[in-house]
Amino acid sequence: MEVVVGRVGKPHGIRGELTVDVRTDEPDRRFAVGTRLRAAPPRGSASSLTALTVATTRWHRDVLLVTFEEVPDRTAAEAARGIVLHASVDAAEVPDDPDEYYDHQLVGLTAYDVEGAVLGEVTALVHGGAQDLLTIRTPDGRDALVPFVKALVPEVDLPGGRVVVADRPGLVTPLPDDA
Repeated sequence: MEVVVGRVGKPHGIRGELTVDVRTDEPDRRFAVGTRLRAAPPRGSASSLTALTVATTRWHRDVLLVTFEEVPDRTAAEAARGIVLHASVDAAEVPDDPDEYYDHQLVGLTAYDVEGAVLGEVTALVHGGAQDLLTIRTPDGRDALVPFVKALVPEVDLPGGRVVVADRPGLVTPLPDDA
């Protein structure tokens, strides 16, 4: 299974070092020296790279700086700009933090309200700027978006295949006037 872990930004310096827009909660794990990442250049890119191998990493303020074995200088770094980086993740692998989940772990879980009534099934996770949103397909075919925060999603039970949602009228169940 593949997950997006970052996007290559602008070059830093003249030796091929690049800024990376980190898209993972585990940058030290995903950008460890020697890690090989699948590279997906944007449409119209000057780069034909399909994989990048991490040579060095360091943090500069809040920015991750990475050199890749395949990017020897600033010219190559300029061409690599915009590449989306993907890491292979074993489907059984779990994040180090017990309160974090990979998207594929959540999709397919049955959503219940706090009383135990079925609300639907988690069909996707939408990554937003402020917070992530669970997409729950209700039994009547509607899609509801639930902010993936502890107050609204107090329990995730992966072994049990369920997620508990503190539902409120208009969140997953329709408002009384809409029913």
